[in-house]
Amino acid sequence: MFLAIKKDKWLVIKVIVYLSIAIPVIITTYEFIVLGNESVMFLADYPIAVSIIILIYYAILLAVGIIWIIMQLKSLLELKKEKRKTELLHLQSQVNPHFFFNILNNLYGLVGTDAKKAQKLILKLSDMMRYSIYEGEKETVTLEEEIDYLKNYIELHKIRYHKKIDVIFKSNIQENYKVKPLLFIILLENAFKHGVENLRENAYMHTKMITKEKKIYFEVENNFDPEIPGTSGIGLENLKRRLDLVYPNMHNLSFVISNNVYKVKLTLTQL
Repeated sequence: MFLAIKKDKWLVIKVIVYLSIAIPVIITTYEFIVLGNESVMFLADYPIAVSIIILIYYAILLAVGIIWIIMQLKSLLELKKEKRKTELLHLQSQVNPHFFFNILNNLYGLVGTDAKKAQKLILKLSDMMRYSIYEGEKETVTLEEEIDYLKNYIELHKIRYHKKIDVIFKSNIQENYKVKPLLFIILLENAFKHGVENLRENAYMHTKMITKEKKIYFEVENNFDPEIPGTSGIGLENLKRRLDLVYPNMHNLSFVISNNVYKVKLTLTQL
């Protein structure tokens, strides 16, 4: 049915175009052949009523042409917006899949040895997956919701590690701040993956989130083992692309490496 409507629309456009070409050709032919004029002035010596009708026709044709151009531009913008939305959903779907696989592997090992710990792990994992699936599809979420998600992520890591780690999360935020979902998690993931996970002792990760003057400041600092080469992966590229799409000219992402310490800062302007 959609194809039939589309074909009918193009048929009407073709008829209008052919008529717009045919009318001046017919008038010119009539002037030369029937009236025998040696030169032709468009609509000259025609009855006023005929001239008015033809002029009205071309005025309508011009209006239709303008409307058609506007509709085409609108369709192009909607297509671009839809493509952008699809790209964002694709990028969000890539957020920490291997983390969930690692947790499931930990669960497999805990089920037979520590049932209570496994139950606690399952509850937190369930909360995280629920947030990723349902809240992750929203345009924006509250900053409080995003922080709860990050804290669940940290708690899951604390449960799965069999070593002492120094993990601190500080937050000082104002209410009613909105943010795009699942932006900060990639920076936390990197801190655990390339820092805490590779250190046998004295591993730490300090994180803080503050809001001030319609800006969100997020900072992650962790130590790492310089002898273990790091890999960039798709995580940071994913984050940079998402920031370019949803916070154009409204964000700043910086990285500093010094004395085996990695620090990343992300600043967002409130939407």
